[in-house]
Parts: sequence; C-alpha cells; structure tokens
Amino acid sequence: MDSQRNLILIGLLFVSFLLWQQWTLDQAPQAETPATPTATASGSVSDVPQSATNTQAPAASEISDRLIQVQTDTLTLTIDATGGDVIFAALPEHKLEQGGEEALTILENEPGFAYVAQSGLIGAQGPHASGERPVYQVQATQYEMAQGQDQLVVPLTYTNDQGVVFEKRFTFTRGEYDVRVDYLIRNGSDDAIQVQMYSQLKQTIGQSEGSMMMPTYRGGAYSTADARYEKYAFDKMQKSNLNQTTQGGWIAMLQHYFVSAWVPEANAQNEIYSRVVGNDAIIGVKQANHQIAAGTEQTLGATLYVGPKNQEALSALSPTLNLVVDYGWLWFIAQPLHSLLMFLQGLVVNWGVAIILMTLIIRGFMYPLTKAQYTSMAKMRKLQPKLADLKERFGDDRQRMSQAMMELYQKEKVNPMGGCLPLLLQFPIFIAFYWVLLESVELRHAPFFGWITDLSVKDPFYVLPLLMGASMFIMQKMQPTMATMDPMQQKIMQYMPVMFTIFFLWFPSGLVLYWLVGNLVSIAQQVIIYRSLEKQGLK
Repeated sequence: MDSQRNLILIGLLFVSFLLWQQWTLDQAPQAETPATPTATASGSVSDVPQSATNTQAPAASEISDRLIQVQTDTLTLTIDATGGDVIFAALPEHKLEQGGEEALTILENEPGFAYVAQSGLIGAQGPHASGERPVYQVQATQYEMAQGQDQLVVPLTYTNDQGVVFEKRFTFTRGEYDVRVDYLIRNGSDDAIQVQMYSQLKQTIGQSEGSMMMPTYRGGAYSTADARYEKYAFDKMQKSNLNQTTQGGWIAMLQHYFVSAWVPEANAQNEIYSRVVGNDAIIGVKQANHQIAAGTEQTLGATLYVGPKNQEALSALSPTLNLVVDYGWLWFIAQPLHSLLMFLQGLVVNWGVAIILMTLIIRGFMYPLTKAQYTSMAKMRKLQPKLADLKERFGDDRQRMSQAMMELYQKEKVNPMGGCLPLLLQFPIFIAFYWVLLESVELRHAPFFGWITDLSVKDPFYVLPLLMGASMFIMQKMQPTMATMDPMQQKIMQYMPVMFTIFFLWFPSGLVLYWLVGNLVSIAQQVIIYRSLEKQGLK
C-alpha cells in the first residue's frame, strides 16, 4: 500500500467518522415544540417523587412570589422560597458571548422552558410527603459574598404542625461552583419521624444542539457502582424510566462545555431515577430513608454543581464525575492528551501555541512509525519487478503465488502491512485529540492571535482551512507515485485537498490549526525521510 492509498484511507476513515456521528444524532427522535406553560412555578404538582412510604396523590402547589437572590464570585443564583428550588444560575466568569458583559445562564425558569435544580424531603413525615412544596421562611431575600469572605450560608426554615423544624442550608464557597445543600432536621414532636431526601434536575425537552461538525450532547447522565458513566438521553427517558439502586453515584444534565449535577453521599445506598412529566425530563437520586427519634436532630445533604466541565473540580466531588467531559471510547488516549495540553498552556499561556507544541510532540513521537511506513512502501516499490515476475511464473496458481510472495517478503525483510499499520495507529490519536479540542471548556473563548479570537469556533475568515488545503496539495505533489497512478486514483487524489478544505471550513479553528501544523511537520518529515531513503538506494 503506497502513501497515496494511505491518504485516501485517511479521508475515508475521517469522513466515515463524521457521518457516523451525524447518524447517531439523527437517530434521536425530535421532541415536540414545548407548549407554553400556564404558570412559572419552580415545582409543579408532579415534580415531587414518591417514596416507599408515600403513595398519596400529590396536592396542588402554589406559585411562589418570594425569591432569594444569591451572588458569589462564581455564581449568580435565584432560590425559590417554595420548595427551596434553584430556579436560576448564571456564571459571571463565563460570558454568553466573547467580549460581552452578559453572564452565561445554565439554570432558568421561563415560559416555554424550564431547567431547574430541585431537592426536598419525602417519606412519611417529610414536608414534601403530600406532593406539596413547603414555603420556607427566610431571614433575607438578598445575599452576597463579601470581599475576603470564604463561605456564604443561606438558611431557609420550615416548621410543620407537629413542631418539626426543617432548616435547608445552602453553603457557597469562594472560587467554587459546587453548592452544599443540607437539611438540618430537629424533631420537636412526640414521635419518631421518617424522612428521605431527594435531589433532581428538571429540564424541558428541546432540540439537539449537535451537528456533523460539532456533535455535542445535551441530555441526562448518571453514574453507579457498576456503570462509571452512562448517558441517558431525553428520548430514552421518554421510552422508559430509569430505576437503579447503587452505593454513591451521581446524576447530571449535560450541555456543551457545562454541566449541572447532584452528588449524594458516597457511602450510602441511593436510588437513581428518571421520568418525563409533560414535556419536562427529570433525572434524580433518592437517598435512604432515615428515622429521627423524638427530641433529636439529624442532618441530610447532597452537593449541587453548576458550572464548567472542569475535570479537576469535578473529580474532587466524585472520582467519576470528570467523565462528563465525554471523550468517547478513546478516553484513555484523550485524557493524557488533555493533561499534556494543560501543562503546555501553563508554560506558554496561549492555547494556540500550546496546540502547536502539542502537534510537534505528537508528530515527533510518531516519527519512527512514519519513517517505518515510508521505508516499507519504498521497499515494496522496489520489489514490484520481482512480484511481477512471480505473477508471470505462477499465473493463476494462487496458492503457489502466495507462498512465493511470502518467501520473497521474508528474504527481503519486507512487511507488506508496514505501510498501513502506522497509519492505523495514528488515526486514533487524531480522533482522541479531536475530542479533546471539542470538549475542553478551557478552549471556549480562548484567543490565539490576530483574527483567531476563539479557538472553539470556526475561523471567521477561513484562512486556516485554506492554508490547510494548500498544505495537503503540497503533500500530494511530493508523493513519488502520483504519476504512476491510474486515472481514477489521480482524480480522487486531486479532489482530496478540496474535500478536506470544505469539511474544515466549519471545524473549530483549534482543530484546523492542529491539522495544518501537522501537515507542515509531515512535509518536513517527508523531505528528511526521502533523502535518507535515497542514500539507501530506495527511491
């Protein structure tokens, strides 16, 4: 297999990869356009899950007009006093548009679309037991983390008719996107009570965000002791309810670069569930039932994360939560590549330069394979006269022909697959790095230089794709076998740079930069390898 066929194979593999991604997106059923709700309450009557001791039909809930505003250095939140739901969350450090002032919104509760984080206590004596969401009393409706303040606590209190006090505490930490949500339960009644904490995320089902060039995912995900990371898309939720019991675990709603997640206690038995209510998808986790004796108190809690897919921060909450940065089945290659890219960026403080250095390292690491590939192809070309002679001698006797060819390969120390194997080893590295560049939130709004102000989106003037196409054309002209190819192969090869250029017009500029630099390095490597082969008498 010569280098021209290798290039064709690269193109076919890459195009097949893109088509496969688009096919997986197209297979997901399109959701109906959500109807505008008649109310904007953070929790509807059927949001509250049932427990083993709660089978009563839920009663109607009221719309709250008491909202609590919370401002920290990393989060802008709105908490509804009814139920204590987080109905709005924005990230001041992450802008909606590059250079803009508006913060990116994750959670919101608007007519036609709801994406909220809910939690509560069910069970026989839980304040959510009847399906109603309790209205908490609050000390203030505005909370702001002051300069020099490391933690901010927002308490909400509800007391039932039996004298049981439920205090729901939100604890915010400076520099963090995770919020600790604890229930301090003081049983002032005469009898023991039984409660069960639940935490869930509710989002209105909408259209997929992905495309052929940017196959991103929006939907649910969860983790159990047996399944470290599983997606649970909206269409799956519509078909069947998730119901799994596990130690630890977590649930999440994913979107490109950002995630919301509930992480319960790691050492407890938890129940992960999902359901669809109207046009809203719900994924949540219920913790174990707890009995609290009269005159005693107990604290139950979970952690809510609303923020970017920062792998270090996510791993600190759960060893598997960093897997929401979805690198696909090549994650074991992509994760080391991401770590190396982060290290290089720390040295050069420019993501574009870090990508260039990363490309040089990868191509340098692959150079022995590349040299072996070209050497093998050169030896195969040198053997062509002898192979033609064998064909004349043995004619249609395929068995004797195959035996003679193997003997010739052994005698000349030539591996007929030597030109193909290095290519097959290089392709997974490219795909893994493709996912790193696609999924890494660090590249969002990351500038390179000049007109490249955001490496996560396409080149606005298409300069990099055109340069990439030109580099492919130069590589093609350098191939020694171009003139000996049949007319059909020549036409395919002539259109390859054009086809790739068209594909790369919509690719993230960071990926195009990687491919362009890789081509330039390959051109330099080809010159070096060809000169070395000529000295060995292999043209």
